Amino acid sequence: MTSTGRRVELRWLALLAPAVLVLVALFGYPVLAIGWRAFSDPELGLGNFTQLWDDPTTLRVLARTIGTALVVTVGTLVLAYPYAYLMTVVGPRARGVLVALVLLPFWTSLMARNFAWIVVLQDGGPLVMFTSAIGLTDRALLGTAAGVALGMVQVLLPYMVLPLYSTMRGIDRRLLDAGGSLGAARVTCFRRIYLPLSLPGILAGSTLVFVLSLGFYVTPRLLGSPKESLIAQVIGTKVEKLLDFGGAGALSLVLLAVTAVLLLVVGRLVRPTAMLRGEERP
Repeated sequence: MTSTGRRVELRWLALLAPAVLVLVALFGYPVLAIGWRAFSDPELGLGNFTQLWDDPTTLRVLARTIGTALVVTVGTLVLAYPYAYLMTVVGPRARGVLVALVLLPFWTSLMARNFAWIVVLQDGGPLVMFTSAIGLTDRALLGTAAGVALGMVQVLLPYMVLPLYSTMRGIDRRLLDAGGSLGAARVTCFRRIYLPLSLPGILAGSTLVFVLSLGFYVTPRLLGSPKESLIAQVIGTKVEKLLDFGGAGALSLVLLAVTAVLLLVVGRLVRPTAMLRGEERP
């Protein structure tokens, strides 16, 4: 390597060093500490993991967490897909308004949004009055899994819309015109051309929402009930009330393993560096 090449490499390393140090200090060290607690507290071995496997309550909580994450992912996808499509067909001014509406949750406190949902979902709230008027249910959704899913869908919707929009804006719409000129119906053009081309955005957005849903804590804590706790709440209870740091560490490692496996699978389909841009793997 030439001296110029070494200088360029050293310059890149110098730029990366602060971020790497922060990542190691604030993420790597805590993960290692949690892992050590999982294998050593109260005694060295796999006792905490064996206890988790033998505890049906913990397995039910893990299954409930994965099920809730799937429901939230599907819910955000159903809402975000037409919204992102609309962003690609409207004019610049309308698109700016739509982008602002998507980004509005980022500018609002998470606590404020959750307390607003408490008002909406509580007994006598506007949502209960509406569902009662149309004959669906007159029960309050506050403290139920459905209420938790509604709140999480609203909070995580931008994480689905933005990757979808990033992918859809790169789709050449002349392909749809070409399909129509050859006699294909609009539905067929969408199903055979547009939908496959938007799959990278669907995959990227779904992965983001699913991974974030697995570790969600504030919304299930405020909108849910202890009887339907998710895995993050159980970890919090083990640390704050039971002082079971080993069990909490083992549960955290299981959650981390599920997330890592999911990211590895998705990484085989979409380039990790292109996840947020919604690009397709070559």
